[in-house]
Amino acid sequence: MSTKKSVAGHSSEVRIAIIQVSTELSFECPTSASDIRDAVTAAISSGNPLVLSDVRGREIIVPAEKIGFVEIGEQSERRVGFGTL
Repeated sequence: MSTKKSVAGHSSEVRIAIIQVSTELSFECPTSASDIRDAVTAAISSGNPLVLSDVRGREIIVPAEKIGFVEIGEQSERRVGFGTL
C-alpha cells in the first residue's frame, strides 16, 4: 500500500470567504503564511485580484473587492493511531 506525501517544503492551508457566496475556497498552498499575507494585503490595498496557486499548480484568482476574509494556517502532520501527545 502506498500513500501520497504532500509536497516537500513549507505549505499552508488557506481558506477564503467571498462576499455574497455561501461556500468558502479552501486549498493547500505551497507558499509560506507570511508570503500569502503579503499577497492578500497587496491585493486589497491596490484593488488588484488576489492570485494564489495550490499544491497541484492550479491558480486561484479572487477579485480584491469580493474578499470577505482570509484564514491562513500552517500545514500540520496528520497523526495516525492511538498514541499520546
